[in-house]
Amino acid sequence: MTEDLTPAEAYAAARARNAERRTALAPFRELYDFDLDPFQIEACRALEAGKGVLVAAPTGSGKTIVGEFAVHLALTQGRKCFYTTPIKALSNQKYADLVKRYGPDKVGLLTGDNSVNGDAPIVVMTTEVLRNMLYAGSQALSGLGYVVMDEVHYLSDRFRGAVWEEVIIHLPESVTLVSLSATVSNAEEFGDWLDTVRGDTEVIVSESRPVPLWQHVLAGRRMYDLFEEETDHGGRGASRREVNPDLLRLARTENTRTYNPRDRRRGKMVREADRERERRQRSRIWTPGRPEVIERLDAEGLLPAITFIFSRAGCEAAVQQCLYAGLRLNDDEGRERVREIVEARTAAIPTEDLHVLGYYEWLEALERGIAAHHAGMLPTFKEVVEELFVRGLVKAVFATETLALGINMPARSVVLEKLVKWNGEQHADITPGEYTQLTGRAGRRGIDVEGHAVVLWQRGLDPDHLAGLAGTRTYPLRSSFKPSYNMAVNLVDQFGRHRSRELLETSFAQFQADRSVVGISRQVQRNEEGLQGYREGMTCHLGDFEEYARLRRDLKDRETELARQGAAQRRAQAAGSLEKLKPGDVIHVPTGKFAGLALVLDPGIPAGRTNGHRGFEHHDGPRPLVLTAERQVKRLASIDFPVPVEALERMRIPKSFNPRSPQSRRDLASALRSKAGHINPERHHRQRSAATDDREIARLRTAIRAHPCHGCDEREDHARWAERYHRLQRDTLQLERRIEGRTNTIARTFDRIVALLTELDYLRGNEVTDNGKRLARLYGELDLLASECLRDRVWEGLNPAELAACVSALVFEARQADDAVAPKLPTGNAKAALGEMVRIWGRLDALEEEFKINQAEGVGQREPDLGFAWAAYQWASGKSLDEVLREAEMPAGDFVRWCKQVIDVLGQIAAAAPKENSTVAKNARKAVDELLRGVVAYSSVG
Repeated sequence: MTEDLTPAEAYAAARARNAERRTALAPFRELYDFDLDPFQIEACRALEAGKGVLVAAPTGSGKTIVGEFAVHLALTQGRKCFYTTPIKALSNQKYADLVKRYGPDKVGLLTGDNSVNGDAPIVVMTTEVLRNMLYAGSQALSGLGYVVMDEVHYLSDRFRGAVWEEVIIHLPESVTLVSLSATVSNAEEFGDWLDTVRGDTEVIVSESRPVPLWQHVLAGRRMYDLFEEETDHGGRGASRREVNPDLLRLARTENTRTYNPRDRRRGKMVREADRERERRQRSRIWTPGRPEVIERLDAEGLLPAITFIFSRAGCEAAVQQCLYAGLRLNDDEGRERVREIVEARTAAIPTEDLHVLGYYEWLEALERGIAAHHAGMLPTFKEVVEELFVRGLVKAVFATETLALGINMPARSVVLEKLVKWNGEQHADITPGEYTQLTGRAGRRGIDVEGHAVVLWQRGLDPDHLAGLAGTRTYPLRSSFKPSYNMAVNLVDQFGRHRSRELLETSFAQFQADRSVVGISRQVQRNEEGLQGYREGMTCHLGDFEEYARLRRDLKDRETELARQGAAQRRAQAAGSLEKLKPGDVIHVPTGKFAGLALVLDPGIPAGRTNGHRGFEHHDGPRPLVLTAERQVKRLASIDFPVPVEALERMRIPKSFNPRSPQSRRDLASALRSKAGHINPERHHRQRSAATDDREIARLRTAIRAHPCHGCDEREDHARWAERYHRLQRDTLQLERRIEGRTNTIARTFDRIVALLTELDYLRGNEVTDNGKRLARLYGELDLLASECLRDRVWEGLNPAELAACVSALVFEARQADDAVAPKLPTGNAKAALGEMVRIWGRLDALEEEFKINQAEGVGQREPDLGFAWAAYQWASGKSLDEVLREAEMPAGDFVRWCKQVIDVLGQIAAAAPKENSTVAKNARKAVDELLRGVVAYSSVG
């Protein structure tokens, strides 16, 4: 090729090569045994030119190489680089990678669990650690040249996302920021914001996968390609891909009308054998079982595979199903290698704990090449699974979606059992972004020629919908930034109130809000033009039709209001009847999922707040705990009682009754059916409508009949235009309120927080009081509650185990609300202190309501959850793992995670507590030592 160059071109090429050799990029490229992709080279050159970079690229495309180049530049220039990640497991993984390259002397690790060589020039840390260092003015920031923010799209996370924006806003100007993100549809918008707050930032977007991805649907014995012709393998090529017509035909056949028992043939019902024959002829497809799927993938050379199941129990069940099916994916040599690695990695775990943790069943599955991976597992077990999978010794992993969040565990294939998952509130379709994140694990760079995403056939699956998920490669990045109490006192301490307000106005949240206002303003202008046209359409020659339309609306509104009042009155009557219930009353639940006969176990609590989440209350009255005739123990709400309820009969509840025991429930439900199954409840008669005798309704009807426009031949035509006018006018007013609401939203929330903190003497103007300085050292969702507990000396006199129990209420959140049974609590001082914490929270909750600080908007203090207090107390008291887990009814992984979060907050409390005339700091440190043992103490580094 060089022979075709002119002398001038050859000279220019030689100069370019010589210039390239003199850059820091040239020796960096030699560290890899493959050439860098164009987007990686572009980002590295921008970094070397002194610019910040935002790199948005698909999962598995090698974005982290750009972060590693920032590390290389920092070492070359004699400066520091902080490499931040969203989760500890990712920090541990990146730490191990960098130690392998640069040695342990040059690399440190700072997470909530570990502190290793924190003064090293390269430090890997979780993003929260860097945020805390910025607020504390840590000396470690001296000489910092680069910060890498891996998985920066985490700033969309509604619980933790604000931390990313805090770091970006508060980093010194001299620090170059490297932001690594999944492919997002508004990367340019995010880049514009980074340009505004960080200076010159280059946006590099790559949408091509390094390993092509093929999309399939597995139905019965056949694997269907999702697309008829894969020209760009899931990318955005010029060629349009059509959904496989065979798959569309299959969906049509499967979803057409099935057998109806009312159908008749020759005057007789269709026989069962005929139905079975018809089913076999019309449907040759089914959803394959989990062992069947793995065997199919193994036969086609598509292992290793990750099967995503959106349930921890489902993952464990899948492993058991594969074991029962006799599945073996490793040979004898592989089995021995697995055992060697597992025994080495778990050698520190006592034998008695191994039994509790289900070690031997877990090891058997690993030896066969099969494993689960989810947050309920012990961290050590998860790390072993990850290591064996990367080594090719585990070939089938059943995982929850948490595995997709950055952990380096690529596979040849990814299987999705369903396209629906529980999002914490309801079962919802997975989004295109989630689909991309999950399937992004398929295809190992440098190993696989192509990756495969396999969706299992489910009845009702829509191939067009699936194609939309597979074809929409991006999702928008939305800020979740909200000021907090801790953030407010730290900002005011460093910058004063006015400058703090200005800084918050530079957040990405406000940047997006301000941009959205432009589009809303344009819509308001278009609406005003439409209003003028509607006004002309409703003009009537007989009189003022706008006035006539208002009378009609007033009549409709009055009728609606009376109907609402009637419903409220019926609810009040129902609530009143619920307050009269006593344990042992037999009632008939009139409606809802648990309608029918029920026995009252507990009449519930008095009217008022129950869950501590303003904006999420579904009732304003008692919530009786009942046993249904179908043996279910449930706490009902007022929505289950639209009409008053009264006791039909009385029954004695045995003192030995245990609502958690299936046998107890079965026996008492049987007695309930025998006692009252024959009683028919009285029907509730509807009351006379209040609208019949209402004077205002009578007046409005008279005024309407007397209005000149009432006699117009085109009255209803005018009325339609008037209704459109009214709707558009209402929409326009809402848009104008949205514009007003989105302007300075973050600053207004900050003002309300500052006002509340001033009321509590945490702030005095620009001065942060001693109380405020204590709050500045407490990070967490319940920062203000923790500070108030220290101020009111709630924890004084508690021993370390009791203190651990109380602090657990600040961090723990149950995965699912369990209203049936109150949590078990330690007795004595701990119980009294926990009760006082709930009382203080109630005071803060009322104060937040007064200052219009709304938990529904992500700001404020949720109610402390006492569900982990007994487990924390037991573990800190030296009880065995077996005893603690059995009583807590909690997976080991969850137990370890919550213990580590309690330890983290105990450390903060030890630092923030008074040093004189107080035992809290000393006992907090002792509690950390007593919690940090056994499975909780196993370090994941080293």
